[in-house]
Amino acid sequence: MPTLPFYQIDAFASKPFEGNQACVMPLDAFLPDETLRAIAAENNVAETAYIVPSGEGVWTLRWFTPAVEVPLCGHATLATAHVLYEELGFSGESIAFDTVKSGRLTVRRLDDGRLEMDFPSGPVTEIPVTDEVATALGARPAQAWGGMFYAARFDTPDQVHALAPDLKALKDLGAPGEGWDRGNFGCFAAGGDGVDVTSRFFAPGSGIDEDPATGSWHTMLARVMRERFDLDAMSCFQAYPGRGAYIDTKLQGDRVKLIGQSVTVIKGSFSL
Repeated sequence: MPTLPFYQIDAFASKPFEGNQACVMPLDAFLPDETLRAIAAENNVAETAYIVPSGEGVWTLRWFTPAVEVPLCGHATLATAHVLYEELGFSGESIAFDTVKSGRLTVRRLDDGRLEMDFPSGPVTEIPVTDEVATALGARPAQAWGGMFYAARFDTPDQVHALAPDLKALKDLGAPGEGWDRGNFGCFAAGGDGVDVTSRFFAPGSGIDEDPATGSWHTMLARVMRERFDLDAMSCFQAYPGRGAYIDTKLQGDRVKLIGQSVTVIKGSFSL
């Protein structure tokens, strides 16, 4: 029976059972898409990352939720870099990941041991808050933006913590655009317990009711916070109930640095 190496990582976490789970599977070559989707569904965590070596310090990277392939995933990229540095013995100054829809992503290890990812940060546009969105979220945001996702600003972190949205209704709504961005909502408020911003991320459009730690959401959140609060660098808390994750961001032009750490919780082999 063929087997594949398998790692399960808690990303944006300083100890097990924090942050967001990702499975990382190094391959010699990509398997058929239907097999990659089936493995991700079997893993049943937010994302499974697959990497194939493509040069010195360079890997091709793809991400799958249990339902779909996605064009960008921050926490699974962080988890993949963690596996390369901590489990597979990579010792280079930085790692390069080539992706189909997000170009080249780089990750480097900082002096304090945390990993810093360099991601694109696309434009955002303020949009009206509709009654449909307010009803689906169960509370009316003070402001909203469209872009990679729908970003909804609330006045206080307590409002964000208290959200109990109608996930079925959210699945049919989303940021302007087509495809995977529909039905994915980031909800945030400035401030929190020792942080600059507190947020939650609901992604029924990608097969995930609520995501514990979402790097791609923070590439958009960094842009929105710059426009609304004039912040170029910030400390963030993603307030998933029972876990939570800390992510630092630094916006630099059309790029954003996402900084965090990860821990390995499971390693072994996946049987096909």
